[in-house]
Amino acid sequence: MNSISANLNVMIKATDKASKVLIRDFGELEKLQASKKSPTNFMTNSIIKVGNLIYEELVNARPNYSILSKKTGLKFNKDKKNIWILDPINGKINFLHGIPHFAISIALQSNNEIISGIIFDPIKNEMFYAEKNNGAFFNNQRIKVSKKNDIEDCLFAIGEKLDIELSIKYRKSGSSALDMAYFASGRYDGYFQQNLKLWNIAAGIILVQEAGGIINDLDLKNYNSLNILSSNSFINEEFKKKINF
Repeated sequence: MNSISANLNVMIKATDKASKVLIRDFGELEKLQASKKSPTNFMTNSIIKVGNLIYEELVNARPNYSILSKKTGLKFNKDKKNIWILDPINGKINFLHGIPHFAISIALQSNNEIISGIIFDPIKNEMFYAEKNNGAFFNNQRIKVSKKNDIEDCLFAIGEKLDIELSIKYRKSGSSALDMAYFASGRYDGYFQQNLKLWNIAAGIILVQEAGGIINDLDLKNYNSLNILSSNSFINEEFKKKINF
């Protein structure tokens, strides 16, 4: 593994522990899909269990850091400048229905800037991570956003149904974190979604930035309602026009 900071190492260890639980629980959920039992309660308990495990790992390693997640909201501690941002299962509906496309997402925000992040797909064993000024990586290989300059050749990730007819090729995957990771690694050529929480996309922000992508007009202080559009520098303006952003 390339040289990483102590904080990113904490995040990787927490993700590794949580992923073992998540893989086991996903196997149980797949069995429940074939029965008449509702898997919803099982999924809720799994989210709580995985979230608590990651939370404990992060707090034990950095007891003074603050934390932001759906469960805790913005929970300030002694250190208000450094904030862990956690989404234990990004892609919960996929997880619930036995679709193997979801991820653990953890990021670190320092002085209102995302400085490191990790997105881990436990089923495919795909790890995406990045740190400020140190690049973005997929399973230890450096990644960059695509360099396509003809929007007709591009494939985008769009997180929701839009009120406009789109003249671009796009997919809806059900995981905002993996959408951004896929864009950062060149699988998609851009990403758009509205009304997101910061914990959904925090790790993806640093991944895209360190992979050379553009993220347009994002106010991290408004962490409860974010609209994000990102692409490479060649097609960014045209993509914005297509989406009416």
